[in-house]
Amino acid sequence: MSAEHTRAATDGSAGRAGRADGAPPDGTEGTEGTEGTPRRRRGRPAKGESGGGPGTQDRILASARELFAERGYEKTSVRAVARGAEVDQALVHHYFGTKEGLFSAAVALTAAPVTDRIAALDRVAPERAGEEFTRMFFRIWENPVTRAPLLAIVRSALTHETAARIFREFIAGQLLSRLAGTLDTADAQLRAELAAAQLVGTVLLRYALKMPPIATEDPETLIARLAPVVQHHLTGTAAPAG
Repeated sequence: MSAEHTRAATDGSAGRAGRADGAPPDGTEGTEGTEGTPRRRRGRPAKGESGGGPGTQDRILASARELFAERGYEKTSVRAVARGAEVDQALVHHYFGTKEGLFSAAVALTAAPVTDRIAALDRVAPERAGEEFTRMFFRIWENPVTRAPLLAIVRSALTHETAARIFREFIAGQLLSRLAGTLDTADAQLRAELAAAQLVGTVLLRYALKMPPIATEDPETLIARLAPVVQHHLTGTAAPAG
């Protein structure tokens, strides 16, 4: 065989085997994936994506709660949450979709102590519902561990419309609907909202605005004053209109 034929055969074998640097023989960089492998889509992490594995969602949520509390909704980015959780940003999109979805999940996690205890109110005698509901609120808000993340969520809701909408939808769908479900009246939703408004207003004055004397008063004194009013909203006879 001539030298020319030998060189041609050698070049053809090298082309079929691929370049030595690992790129495909046609000079492309392989961004489309290998044959038979689905192209990766935005928000869907590839197998073995950085930071994936057991506990990934919990780490992302923990990072999100911390950053939402520290920076508020507007100044918290998905990228920063991913960095705090030590995961690829695509994993945040994969599990929670958008920043709104991430904030919604953070709200649900933060408010879990409230929703869990409201669910238990259906086992309380109706005539004691006002005091139990009021004490439940104060137990959660007087505890620094549960108060700090809740207060951060409330502040975000007060300063950003998107955060306010998400928080409002959660309150209506998860908290007030559960409370109304414990009442056997035609106006249960209105009663639940009036009772909650009484306590939410107190929460804002005491913990967010820190307005004395409500901010400095003994919790038992406030419970004694508020519980009868909350009880009236839940089970009392409404005064005739006009």
